[in-house]
Amino acid sequence: MNTDTLDLPEVDDAWAWMAACEERGWGDGLPTIPPTEERVATMLAGAPSVDLGPLPPRGVTPTLRSIAANAVMAGCRPADLPVLLAAIAAVQDEAYNLHGTLATTHPCAPMVLVSGPVRETLGLNSGGNCLGPGTRGNAVIGRALSLVLLHVGGARPGVLDRSTQGSPAKYTFCFAEADSPFDPLAVQRGFAPGESVVSVMAAEPPHNVNDHGSTTGAEILLTVAGTMAQPGSNNVYVRGPHLLLLGPEHAATLHRDGWTPASIRAHLWEHARIPVAHVSEGNRRQFVEWGVEPDGDAYTVSDAPENLHLAVAGGAGKHSAWIPSFGGTALVSRVVP
Repeated sequence: MNTDTLDLPEVDDAWAWMAACEERGWGDGLPTIPPTEERVATMLAGAPSVDLGPLPPRGVTPTLRSIAANAVMAGCRPADLPVLLAAIAAVQDEAYNLHGTLATTHPCAPMVLVSGPVRETLGLNSGGNCLGPGTRGNAVIGRALSLVLLHVGGARPGVLDRSTQGSPAKYTFCFAEADSPFDPLAVQRGFAPGESVVSVMAAEPPHNVNDHGSTTGAEILLTVAGTMAQPGSNNVYVRGPHLLLLGPEHAATLHRDGWTPASIRAHLWEHARIPVAHVSEGNRRQFVEWGVEPDGDAYTVSDAPENLHLAVAGGAGKHSAWIPSFGGTALVSRVVP
């Protein structure tokens, strides 16, 4: 897609535009907005300058203009562009492993977690259904990132994106961090409380943690540990980060009982273990090839407690979410310019 010259087909209605996109292999299958010269110019007005490198798999370096065109297609507002730019810069960090995460058969997608004052500025959802539909900012920022990786990076499904089944998160996976009894994730990672920060991770869709019966923090973590101890997770042998996204009610109970992010990480590291008996002999042999041995009679779910990250989001209800990763990636954070 030539988004720098905006070599667009001459169409005069939404249906014709959709047909033209389909013929050219543009877009994600959902309706998009034509990135006209006027709309792209409006998107670029006041945009911060950024220094970006080439995007794999194609190795093309995105220009600010090409990013703005994809942002228009996704439905972004000009105010959304700095968050999108921070997310693109974050996925370009070597530790994120963008090429591997785009070309893998694993169903990972770029998860975008937004912390700090920009949440309110953009009206991002950190409450009920924050991982679902209903909020423009959540929907379009994550979608714009996916479109940039598709159109500029060339990660077209079935061609360079080799995901066996994919996942709905590949359309968009963006949400805001809620106010928390703990330090926000960005602060835990060394950023100032007043900074707006984007954190990205190549992640699977969220796995629900349903616990309505537990009355203590220790009981809740027992449920969380059992949810995380899955032999089919990439994290077992590829290692890498997880995100525990606590619902506010679970977070309140844990905080009441004196738990902290550090103690939660340490506890889950010790208790989220996968019994060797739950892993097939063939997989055990493969794990050895990857340099992964069991710790006693069980496998750990990652290579260090520091790879178990924690944030709070969601509304009423005793649910949390475990978000595992591709494994060969990292949680990377960048300040919004």
